[in-house]
Amino acid sequence: MKGLILSQKYKDFINSLYKLEVLEGQTSAGKTTVAADVKFILKIMQSNRKQHVLAGRSVGIIVKNIIESDLGIKAVWGDIIEVFPNGRGSQKIPHMIIHCSDGDKICYLISYSNVSSWKSILGQQMGVVFLDECNIADIAFINEISARWTDWFCMTLNPDSPDTPVYSQYINRTRPIKKYKKDVPVSILKDLYSCEAKEGWGYWFFRMEDNAGLSEERIQQIKESVPEGTKMHKNKILGERTKATGIIFANFNEKRNVITKEQAKNMKFVKYSSGCDTSYSQVTSDTCSFIFGAVSTKSEFVVLDELVMKNSKDELFAPSDIALKYIAFLEKNRKEWGFARNVFIDCADQATISELLKYKNNHGSVYEFNNSYKKVEIIDRINLQIGWLDTGHYYVLEHCKNHIDELNKYSWDEKKTDRPEDAHDHTINASQYAWIPYRTGIGLQPYNNK
Repeated sequence: MKGLILSQKYKDFINSLYKLEVLEGQTSAGKTTVAADVKFILKIMQSNRKQHVLAGRSVGIIVKNIIESDLGIKAVWGDIIEVFPNGRGSQKIPHMIIHCSDGDKICYLISYSNVSSWKSILGQQMGVVFLDECNIADIAFINEISARWTDWFCMTLNPDSPDTPVYSQYINRTRPIKKYKKDVPVSILKDLYSCEAKEGWGYWFFRMEDNAGLSEERIQQIKESVPEGTKMHKNKILGERTKATGIIFANFNEKRNVITKEQAKNMKFVKYSSGCDTSYSQVTSDTCSFIFGAVSTKSEFVVLDELVMKNSKDELFAPSDIALKYIAFLEKNRKEWGFARNVFIDCADQATISELLKYKNNHGSVYEFNNSYKKVEIIDRINLQIGWLDTGHYYVLEHCKNHIDELNKYSWDEKKTDRPEDAHDHTINASQYAWIPYRTGIGLQPYNNK
């Protein structure tokens, strides 16, 4: 293998015996190099089957980035590899030939973006399958090809928002290698252990430091090239999963906009408020979310606390339960922060509002339970929040992990590009319900307590 420097982690991966392996990690970690350019070809050589698959976004990308790159398959293996990106003779499908000691083997080059391309190989058994950037692949293709491999199946992915079916069906059913479990970010470990494991499926997280071909100086240069706290820093440098494109609050910077409880305690607040966004669905990922926040004397809105619940068969709740939980949430924060007399509940959920009003009538309450004010259009709410994030007038306490997560994931709808997608928005909605009535006192203008 020409030109490659293999770290111990690379060697352990090459020698691992898992039947299915997933590789994720930081930029420049070399996961595609060690997986596609080295182990994939070795597995083909060891296989008794003649037919194999290398799949990616397009055949052009496969050839450019995996086969003919500086440390690609051709560079590593030399003349034993022949590439035919347009097919050859009677074999019209793009492919490469691997000249092995036990005879020639064929590897089809398949674009999972082209249905006719991958349907052309259906019905055939494949020995070894390599799937590049599996998190953007058509799930129908993955399901088809996963039923047709016999020897080894490898997937690589770049960190992204883990909401597509491939995560729950494949990626999060793998388990990290014990020796290197400490290298996996805590947020990804949480995702992995959210699904039942499949025997023989392994997970590898590769860091820049695992790539022996990178000098310490080069690693430091790469790390310093991306500002800390940005989405790109989380994706590329930390290797954490968060959507990188289409993000609405792309200017949300955790280093700037996330503060500690101690910092908040040193602020002076003039108005407390709370919002409640509800969902009782047991079949979707929707949640019931409470936000408690405050407006400071410096015209800042600070998210001080959150509570997020998912209705499930293990913990069922109804509007009557949410009414009690919401009052308890308000009381907890009144004692710690201050009194939010007026609180705002999703006006689309009259059942919860009725339960809160019934409680107030029967038991009394210091709180005024109001319908959320939705005459401020969603786009206008987003525009306000983007401005406040930029000017330092919107903060979140560091323990409000769900709200931070949604600010990192809330995205534009890919099909209806003039509106947000209906996802990752429950604490965001609750926060907006809380600040909309006081929006004229937030931002660069002085606070107006009218």
